[in-house]
Amino acid sequence: MDRGLEIIMSSLKDAGVVTHEVPDVNVTNIVCSYDMGKSINLNKVVITLQLENIEYEPEQFPGLVYRIADPKIVALLFSSGKIILTGGKNLNDVRAGLGVLEQHLADIL
Repeated sequence: MDRGLEIIMSSLKDAGVVTHEVPDVNVTNIVCSYDMGKSINLNKVVITLQLENIEYEPEQFPGLVYRIADPKIVALLFSSGKIILTGGKNLNDVRAGLGVLEQHLADIL
């Protein structure tokens, strides 16, 4: 059993929670952060890409939400150049999503 899982199982047992001897654990969502190393003009991204899968309402949330269909990844882009990728089932999904994102942003940045 993974060390992190052992710690969680031990804490649950110490708190009186009845657990399975061998838990069935599956990765269902990976969240990763990435730094482009330069700022991103989010208004320019919206105007240039004009994609249905972009949500950007800076009055509500400072980041641009970019939904990638294949692989099914959601990228949150911030003007600082920081990006949060979520929704991947494995690192290959996250890498593929980042590749799609970088391809779409290449001509803009």
